[in-house]
Amino acid sequence: MFDIGFWELCLICVVALLIFGPERLPGVARSVGLWVGRARRMFNSVKQEIDQELRLQEAQEAIKKSQELSLHDIVEEPEKKRT
Repeated sequence: MFDIGFWELCLICVVALLIFGPERLPGVARSVGLWVGRARRMFNSVKQEIDQELRLQEAQEAIKKSQELSLHDIVEEPEKKRT
């Protein structure tokens, strides 16, 4: 998703070290990690719900098509017997 290379990551770490200092940096890193984990779990949850809804919709469409085909066959059968 984001294209962050090694040098960009190093720059972010140096800036964070300068802003927060060596004493508070581990706590900040832990908090950021927790927030990123929560965001990923929420994103994955939404993604799974969307996938599930799409699969359900596809299944409903397949059932509807199969019912239409079977009704079409039922209607055609008596017509074939008449001729």
